[in-house]
Amino acid sequence: MSHTVISVEHLSKQYDLGVIGTGTLTRDFERWWARARGKPDPYSPVVQDYSRRHADDSILALDDVSFTVQRGEALGIIGRNGAGKSTLLKILSRVTAPTSGVVKVKGRIGSLLEVGTGFHPELTGRENVYLNGAILGMKKAEVARKFDEIVAFSGVEKFIDTPVKRYSSGMYVRLAFAVAAHLDPEILIVDEVLAVGDAEFQKKAVGKMQDVSRQEGRTVLFVSHNMAAVKSLCKSCLLLVDGSIKSIGKPGAIIDEYFDINLGVDDDFKGFKDLRSRKNIYGNVPIFESIEVKNKDLITTNIIRAGEPLVIDLELNKDTKIQGNIGIGVYFYRRGVKVGGITSFMGMIDKDDHLKENSIELVTEPLNLIPDTYQIEIVLANKGVKRLDHVENAGNITIVDNDVFGNGEVINDALGYFFIRGRWYN
Repeated sequence: MSHTVISVEHLSKQYDLGVIGTGTLTRDFERWWARARGKPDPYSPVVQDYSRRHADDSILALDDVSFTVQRGEALGIIGRNGAGKSTLLKILSRVTAPTSGVVKVKGRIGSLLEVGTGFHPELTGRENVYLNGAILGMKKAEVARKFDEIVAFSGVEKFIDTPVKRYSSGMYVRLAFAVAAHLDPEILIVDEVLAVGDAEFQKKAVGKMQDVSRQEGRTVLFVSHNMAAVKSLCKSCLLLVDGSIKSIGKPGAIIDEYFDINLGVDDDFKGFKDLRSRKNIYGNVPIFESIEVKNKDLITTNIIRAGEPLVIDLELNKDTKIQGNIGIGVYFYRRGVKVGGITSFMGMIDKDDHLKENSIELVTEPLNLIPDTYQIEIVLANKGVKRLDHVENAGNITIVDNDVFGNGEVINDALGYFFIRGRWYN
């Protein structure tokens, strides 16, 4: 017996830019029939081949997407904005139809795609709970049995008899998710809309989806930019790039690939930079000739996971004679604010003989920096006396999200510029 509950085969979705209709139902039907046969649009001012990919007046939101989902599987769907994630979920939820391809779904679907999806603004929260139950094909008695649990989970008890048009976006999401998760759908589809809720509710919602998938054996499709939540909840992950599937596999590997593609290095700095041709040089020749940034696996990159160490290699001009008590400082700036740094006087190089080699390597402890992009500044100077070379923008590192503590929690700037490691005792 097959345990496949979702089968997607060669799915594509094309949107025509700026096209609303011809003005009559007959002409709209003729246009549709021409496209269905791969013929040119008979009412287009400039006749174009409809089969041509990415025509000037259209865009492929999804392009030949195929995958399957098994019963009880929690599948994370990730990708940058515009990759096609929401379009895919709308097709699976039957909100919109595909341009081509086949979708087979076994089981009742509960969807949370946008704030207020399936809610009538003039109805109260109570009435909308029963309305959503009816849409899912449930009897009134079934909804009534779950009603108290839904309301308690949502936390909107005081407003349950208030029209939902007066709800805040956060209240909308709380009640909508509670309905979608508790009315026993075989398949639960959740879009990034959960980001509207506060941190406490997001954690609560992820916990509920874990229960739905792991304990109740139901299927979950979860779209999110919260990589820690995806990694915590999902056993498999799908990466969309420009409407096509780039990879499917274990969340850890797919999330790494996502960061490499979408949060990768910019054109100016890819982990290595030649500093010899810079404009601002202290002295006649640059002493700093290059900088190279590596991750904990010694791969040259400026993408570093939160809570992991980095390595910085500096090459100095071999013809420059450096004498005396000389040291190097490496500093990190976030949005123009110096958030931390280290100097070679902090015991990293033997104090009696600084910089006797022209290649200097800094290996940091795990960095407790908040995910963001940080500018690197490097300085060569006599201790407290004179700067011999100074590069204000030697490169940058991008600290990306990581499940630092192994509990699915997100490290964010609510903690400040860096997070603190420690243990709690009672």
